[in-house]
Amino acid sequence: MTLADIAAGLPLVLHGDGESVHERIREDRDSIRDALARHGAVLLRGFEVAGVPGFDQVVRDLSGAPLTYSERSTPRSRISGNVYTSTDYPPQEEIFAHNENSYQAVWPLTLYFYCVEPPTTQGATPLASTRRVLASIDPEIRAEFERRKWMVVRNYGDELGLPWQEAFNTDDRGEATAYCERNGIRAEWLSGDHLRTRAVREPVHRHPATADRVWFNHATFFHVSTLPPEVREGLLEMCGEENLPNNTYYGDGGRIPDDVLDHLRDCYRKATVRFDYERDDVLVVDNMLSTHAREPFTGPRRIAVAMAEPSA
Repeated sequence: MTLADIAAGLPLVLHGDGESVHERIREDRDSIRDALARHGAVLLRGFEVAGVPGFDQVVRDLSGAPLTYSERSTPRSRISGNVYTSTDYPPQEEIFAHNENSYQAVWPLTLYFYCVEPPTTQGATPLASTRRVLASIDPEIRAEFERRKWMVVRNYGDELGLPWQEAFNTDDRGEATAYCERNGIRAEWLSGDHLRTRAVREPVHRHPATADRVWFNHATFFHVSTLPPEVREGLLEMCGEENLPNNTYYGDGGRIPDDVLDHLRDCYRKATVRFDYERDDVLVVDNMLSTHAREPFTGPRRIAVAMAEPSA
């Protein structure tokens, strides 16, 4: 399958006629999993899901038990068990393309989105092939990242970003520090219960099943320049660069040039495809083969999400 074929078939849509999605998965689980690895995302449309409990069962049928959302970077609310709301950001804001938890040492391999209530306008979950993004990046830029890697710097506090207690699912500083030590994160405790962390990660990975090289990182998503100008300027004025909730650098601490970040954002956008949600859609995304994003929207837009299959 060529990169053009992947773009044309992202996501691959499997249509039902009102029958149970669980029955379809029981009959075709292997072919659905194969399609996920080929295309990077599969949309199950027109099936009877049976609400959030049924969605939870879809995750279990295709991937096993859903994962707890750990080392969080965005606010979410738990709906039931390990099924969460999509990111709780204001509806007028875009969420840029990213791979879930690609800043972590271990990440979910598979993501699930369930449309409980579609938006009135926009509100899609745009997708982009990470194979296509990698192929479109200037070879010199790609080589520079592979040589120097990339670093994420995060600040946890009550006023900006997430409190470390919420991000690490604990009120115990010792537990948070131990988690960081286990996962290649340098933790620095500052005054006022303020935690700053640094982690150096690889920008390019190989997919464990397909062996494809993929552009898999948060270097663009977390960089302050990807924020809307008014948000970026307000944050920098309020807290300065070193205290930003999230920011990225080359792995050796060097600044990533503006033109490089402009180029990377352009590569993501050119690879992006979209579809409009319908009620009871279930979108299954290979987290290493496809990025996901969120359009601004009007109307209710209730999307439940779950993550599964840890990478290690």
